[in-house]
Amino acid sequence: MSPKGTFIFTDGASRGNPGPGGWGAVLVLSSSVSSSGSQESCSTDQSQVIEIGGSSKQTTNNRMELTAALEALRQVTEQGETKVTVYTDSRYLINGITKWVHGWRRNDWRTKTGGQVLNRDLWEELLAATESLSVDWRYVSGHTGVVGNERADQIATAWADGRDPELRNCSLSKYPLNLFETQSAESRSTTNGFRSSRRSGRPYSYVSLVDGEIETHNSWPDCQARVHGVKGAKFKKVFSSQEEQELIKKWQGEN
Repeated sequence: MSPKGTFIFTDGASRGNPGPGGWGAVLVLSSSVSSSGSQESCSTDQSQVIEIGGSSKQTTNNRMELTAALEALRQVTEQGETKVTVYTDSRYLINGITKWVHGWRRNDWRTKTGGQVLNRDLWEELLAATESLSVDWRYVSGHTGVVGNERADQIATAWADGRDPELRNCSLSKYPLNLFETQSAESRSTTNGFRSSRRSGRPYSYVSLVDGEIETHNSWPDCQARVHGVKGAKFKKVFSSQEEQELIKKWQGEN
């Protein structure tokens, strides 16, 4: 049984920081809307599910996280909704929109140390998008089996990888996933026909952290050249796009 109301699951991804990126969101609307565009059309009854997403050639993970939330909230407003719950695995997004952004605005968009606030354009647009909405922001740990979050991640990473994912627009009763379910680890590799990343023996990429800046590398020599001899540097090889994004978000939260 799914909760009643309007809900959004959002996620962002980037291949490098900066690098090619993508964002994805899954919306569950409390009222029926019409299917349109190239999205798969299903009968419209009861609550409606709309999947949206997009890409950027040169961006960061944080910008994609903010963009996913922004575009989803705009869609919710267009559909006439006024109250929504947003699930995200980005503490940067939640802390920014619920705590930091008001101080930034009062301080002419400067941080406590006097620097320019990063992603100011998106923060200002997010503030405008929430003016007519009552938003309940909720944090969900990434890649822990929450189906809605996993699906948003699949859409985001597909766009970041240059693929055009199939996006659904249909009634909740026709949607193939239980968005509010938490899956076991064994069942996460495939989700009702949606493909997800799989671990293999060959590394997907190498991730490095130097002086607070995160980069991804296609080969170990490239990664080694960046971290060799640098005090406090971190590096790790990962085996899937999902694992790469999880590590980037973890390191961003620690710095």
